[in-house]
Amino acid sequence: MLKVAFSPIYRYELPQGHRFPMIKYDLLAQQLIYEGCLEEENFFHPQPIAEEWILRTHSKDYWDSLKKQTISAKAARKIGFPMSEKLVQRSKVIAQGTIDCCLAAQEYGVSLNIAGGTHHAYASHGEGFCLLNDFAIAANYLLDQGLAQQILIVDLDVHQGNGSAKIFENEPRVFTFSMHAAANYPFRKERSDLDIALPDLMDDGPYLQVLADYLPALLESLRPDIVLYLSGVDVLASDKLGRLGLSLNACAQRDQFVFSCCQKAGVPVAVSMGGGYSPQLRYIIEAHANTYRMAQKIYS
Repeated sequence: MLKVAFSPIYRYELPQGHRFPMIKYDLLAQQLIYEGCLEEENFFHPQPIAEEWILRTHSKDYWDSLKKQTISAKAARKIGFPMSEKLVQRSKVIAQGTIDCCLAAQEYGVSLNIAGGTHHAYASHGEGFCLLNDFAIAANYLLDQGLAQQILIVDLDVHQGNGSAKIFENEPRVFTFSMHAAANYPFRKERSDLDIALPDLMDDGPYLQVLADYLPALLESLRPDIVLYLSGVDVLASDKLGRLGLSLNACAQRDQFVFSCCQKAGVPVAVSMGGGYSPQLRYIIEAHANTYRMAQKIYS
């Protein structure tokens, strides 16, 4: 059973003209149901996360500034969203959704969150459209609950997972692997456990070969209890915030390869969607939908 986290609050409306396409979450769910990839019973609706798990990863000062809406204008600009209580509530639901996906993945092999991948959030501040770091929160939850002893974050968004790298820089039980465009945001990178910085316009064949060179070996050497996979589709050549050159087909092959490797290794995988900013919304939806199609193909 493919379990997918989705909540109506994912549809949060930003001011008209904002470049972050929040509508994609709702449209993706509709598309997956329309084409028969998923049915209503595949979806579950996460609740807001308990504060104790936020504070396990994020500083109290930062969390209080979000919760009480006292965050400075400068800090809010760094995040990139106009702040509101509803936006903070949305982030709490997303974080719990990723935890729930981890638990479902341990039962079913794979589970996906139609949001998340907020890898630019640090312990003490947010940036890059990220308030709370859902993967970091979920990883700490699994470790603290004794549900995992070794976790592998596979971050294939076009942007480096700088917040995740910094949060776990001294945590050997969480291995951060980021494959990203070298010249893209963030312009001051953190040090992941393994960073693969890719040249501008790298296209299908070379990209997939690099992934094949590293992922199977990581799974074999680390033997993680779970993989947290950030499947950003801003690697597409059409993406206005990316610098790589992948086709839709290669992006789908990337997802299929990750799922196949994890299944072969017997490692459950929890997925968050990450970025996607192609000018035509249909390309974003199609690319994200391919992740679900590949999950169904591999795990059905």
